[in-house]
Amino acid sequence: MPEPRQGWLRHWDTFIGPGATSQEHFLILQGAVFGLLTVIAVEVLNENLDWTIWQFLLACVLAADIFGGVAANATSAAKRWYHRRGQGKQQHLQFAAIHIVQIALVAAFFMNNDWSWALVVYGYLMLSALAISLAPLYLQRPIALLALVGGILTNIYLLPGAPGLEWFVPVLYLKLLVAHLLRETPYPPPATT
Repeated sequence: MPEPRQGWLRHWDTFIGPGATSQEHFLILQGAVFGLLTVIAVEVLNENLDWTIWQFLLACVLAADIFGGVAANATSAAKRWYHRRGQGKQQHLQFAAIHIVQIALVAAFFMNNDWSWALVVYGYLMLSALAISLAPLYLQRPIALLALVGGILTNIYLLPGAPGLEWFVPVLYLKLLVAHLLRETPYPPPATT
């Protein structure tokens, strides 16, 4: 496994995984840009949002983080890094757990402090992450995908999210339950001649 680079690039490498190819970096950037464009499109197309500039900027940051995170967590570099020796169930659950910050920001700034919504979204995330982590490796993918489907249906029919942020829960669950938690073979890029 490649070692993290020195200097300030070390922080980036330990975040997305050292040895990421230029194509992987490009996809992460494209994911973040896609998230930003999603927020801009939602704001432009939805006349009823009435977001403040601060809500708009926060939505942009959340979207860049979460959409970019879907791509970042699915790369071979991330798979090598986050599933290396010494990284186990506890570390994966901690990674999911820190995303309470994003959930709390949505509840506080877009849902009028709806902490019951935040508790259900976070509780579902952590119970799903625990179920995936405790399952045998060969069952983790189907469990993760079923958990994602359950989360999407809950988000649509039982606990709708904030107007303009309907994407938030499904994409967050995709990032964490499918892209991050699942152990996969980190395929190397093809050799160049």
